[in-house]
Amino acid sequence: MGLFEDVVVNAKEAVNAVGKKAGQMVDISKLRLSAADLNNEISKRFEALGRVIYDAKKTGNDSADLADECITTIDDLYEQLDAVNDQISALRSKVICKKCGAENPAEACYCNMCGSKFDAQ
Repeated sequence: MGLFEDVVVNAKEAVNAVGKKAGQMVDISKLRLSAADLNNEISKRFEALGRVIYDAKKTGNDSADLADECITTIDDLYEQLDAVNDQISALRSKVICKKCGAENPAEACYCNMCGSKFDAQ
């Protein structure tokens, strides 16, 4: 029965590895959906900002406060998007260059695309 037990143990290990990988893929998919939602929201906020500026120019009103509020909201959304993208990269064992946006191996010290040095991790 030694051979049979080895086969069972190996099969269990394979199933566990596949299950872990499938769970990781589900997590990445959820994060990608979240990133897509954030990108859509950013687009809507840019449209709203354009509408605010257009209406202000058309009517001659000062909309600086409203424009500042829109810009702050967009900046916050970009920060959230960066955090989600960082999570995706971590799950994929990749690091994203903050300068050029290129994807690099997690152990990289410098960007393969632009040569920027990565912060100590």
